[in-house]
Amino acid sequence: MSNWYAIIGEDVPGSLEKRMNARPGHISRLQILQDQGRLLVAGPFPAIDSMDPGPAGFSGSLIIAEFDSLAAAQAWADTDPYISAGVYASVTVKPYKKVLPA
Repeated sequence: MSNWYAIIGEDVPGSLEKRMNARPGHISRLQILQDQGRLLVAGPFPAIDSMDPGPAGFSGSLIIAEFDSLAAAQAWADTDPYISAGVYASVTVKPYKKVLPA
C-alpha cells in the first residue's frame, strides 16, 4: 500500500538561474508521477509575496506524492535534477497524512 510523502527542498541563495536551467528535467519527473496518479501537489515557494517573483526567484519547493515507503520517497528525491544542479541546499522527506479534502 502506498502512502503520501512531503518532499521539501530549500534553495541555495541566488538559485534562480540554476533552477531555470534544471527545470525541464525536474518537471518531466513530476509529470511521470502525475501520469501515474501519484502526485497530489507540486510547486515552488516564491521568495517574495508574489506568484511571479521575477528576479527574486524562489526559496524552495514542495512536492506531495505517493510512494511505497519513506525510503522510496527519499531515493526519488535524492535523484532530482535540482540537487545535481545545485539548486537545493537541503531536502527533507517526511510522511504526510492527507485529511482534507476527503
